[in-house]
Amino acid sequence: MYAMERQQLIERMLVANGRVAVVDLASRFDVTTETVRRDLAALEEAGVLRRVHGGAVSAERVSTAEPSVAERSQRHSAAKERIARRALSALPAGAGSIYIDAGTTTASFAAALVDGSAPRGLEVVTHSMTIAHSLAGASGIGLTAIGGRVRGLTAAAVGSDAVSAITRLRPDVALIGTNGIARGAGLTTPDPDEAAVKRAIVAGARRVIVLADADKFDAELLVSFADLSELDVIVTDREPEDDLALALREADVEVWTA
Repeated sequence: MYAMERQQLIERMLVANGRVAVVDLASRFDVTTETVRRDLAALEEAGVLRRVHGGAVSAERVSTAEPSVAERSQRHSAAKERIARRALSALPAGAGSIYIDAGTTTASFAAALVDGSAPRGLEVVTHSMTIAHSLAGASGIGLTAIGGRVRGLTAAAVGSDAVSAITRLRPDVALIGTNGIARGAGLTTPDPDEAAVKRAIVAGARRVIVLADADKFDAELLVSFADLSELDVIVTDREPEDDLALALREADVEVWTA
């Protein structure tokens, strides 16, 4: 097999899995690990991937990479809708309070509430301008929008004012979005200001539900904002595998698939 053919296959594996291991690639292609490392170096130079210890990850998984809300809303949209519908069963029975984090999967959850799935008397709090706009005036839903400096990339309020307001809240359920979830790192996001807000939400909630498609599995971004032990449920579109699955079991986190 020519180097170009190997590299094309490696690209496809990265698209499918998000990461590759040098040893696995050497075995698959029946070449030396040195040959694989040269392939990875060439692909890194082309901007396809980033080399890490023992292998490489997709360029989209660098620790500070963060697509806009518009870009993310187009990815895995069907899976996000399924996750949102599955997460509705986490709502408090009857009147109660929930916090909806900023994010595209959590926005899908908010849209499901507007469709009439919210129990009457539900109180919703959010710092997402997008979600607040979608819920404003929805029948039977009380809405509180947390203010602060609005971060354009995510349309979410951040900063000390937002964090201070959130720390005074004790919602029954928090629906949390994340950019990455991994053993050891827990939940991660690229931006420190976003992480501070998310950390405050997790700390105050009585029950923490993470909404994340499987593309977030094993991704580690720059800032960690929650340990796996702080979570109650992860709602996703595919069962996690290997190390992450074991770590979730050890942390006693339920996994709901949609």
